[in-house]
Amino acid sequence: MRIAIGADHQGYLLRREIIAGLKEAGHEVLDMGQDDDTSSDYPDFARAVCEAILAGKAERGILICGSGAGVSIAANKFPGIRAAMAHDTYTAHQGVEHDDMNVICLGSNVVGRWLAADIVKAFLGAEFMGLERQCRRLRKVEQIEREFSKD
Repeated sequence: MRIAIGADHQGYLLRREIIAGLKEAGHEVLDMGQDDDTSSDYPDFARAVCEAILAGKAERGILICGSGAGVSIAANKFPGIRAAMAHDTYTAHQGVEHDDMNVICLGSNVVGRWLAADIVKAFLGAEFMGLERQCRRLRKVEQIEREFSKD
């Protein structure tokens, strides 16, 4: 799977750990940075990861900031992106299976590297189930996007 990953200064160390695990598992990684703890702005990394997904350069995305909240908020501003913060494996796989989540957001100050690895594995191993009720709900979310998008 092609994965775009990005992190601000709070998440750069966890990003490195996750990239190593992704490559070891055979995934293609599109690394959107950051490489050090120099202060940076999480929306820049959310934009890079989300634009890669929307352009078809990646199938899923991983975003990391200190809490996971900032990157989640920024990512969800992009029509077609369904991002959620997940600090447990259940949310990571259920978000894909039921809600067709395509970006997972992690808080580097919330989860350690071992739990983060398990969360990412659950996220990438899950597939959208596509049951009628799930598709109906997703269509409603897409309708909200269309209604409130500025064209």
